[in-house]
Amino acid sequence: MAEFVYRPVIGFARTLFKVWDLKIDCRGSENIPRSGGAVLVSNHISYLDFVFDGLAALPQKRLVRFMAKESVFRHKVSGPLMRGMKHIPVDRKQGEAAYAHALDSLRSGEIVGVFPEATISQSFTLKSFKSGAARLAQEAGVPLIPMAVWGTQRLWTKGHPRNFKRSHIPVTIRVGEPVEAPRDQYAGAITRRLRERVQELLEAAQRAYPVRPKGQDDTWWMPAHLGGTAPTPDQVRAAESG
Repeated sequence: MAEFVYRPVIGFARTLFKVWDLKIDCRGSENIPRSGGAVLVSNHISYLDFVFDGLAALPQKRLVRFMAKESVFRHKVSGPLMRGMKHIPVDRKQGEAAYAHALDSLRSGEIVGVFPEATISQSFTLKSFKSGAARLAQEAGVPLIPMAVWGTQRLWTKGHPRNFKRSHIPVTIRVGEPVEAPRDQYAGAITRRLRERVQELLEAAQRAYPVRPKGQDDTWWMPAHLGGTAPTPDQVRAAESG
């Protein structure tokens, strides 16, 4: 099927990466299947995560159809692009339609991208995972592909200004081996195993990250347990409930 929108958008994104002089370190792309359906599952720390998650699939000549909140599809700029790239709108009040759309895509051999945390993690640690990704993989009979990104929060994340300057920011991407999703297993157990794999990949990406904060004013993008000043998960929950 012709991709009149997706491929030009990829070219534009790559041009931006060069303009910003991003240092992208992506490993594990060979774990993404060259054909057939799969559910690509990633942590979520930035508004741009889907761009870098999709980048990891390009060496395998695959395009990823991401599940994204429906409001993005209503925006006058992003809406036509998201629809043109055949991404999947998610209305949280009517999730059944998005689930059915994603299932059809998987059964037709597409890769569907899912952020099982549902929203950006402001602590930059893994939140709990919803079981939808595991259930999709079970029902479609496809594998789950775990992955993690790190550094993208320094470009654009919730509660902080965008940084689209030529700032040489490193972005580290790690893709893991497939996680099977047998139909005779409980989706919750598969989800726990999947989260453990994403956590391992996230820690690997953090260890490989080539820079540290430049000073006290630059510690906001590091999670508290690694010595940064990002809010802890408890502090985020308290702020959201208050």
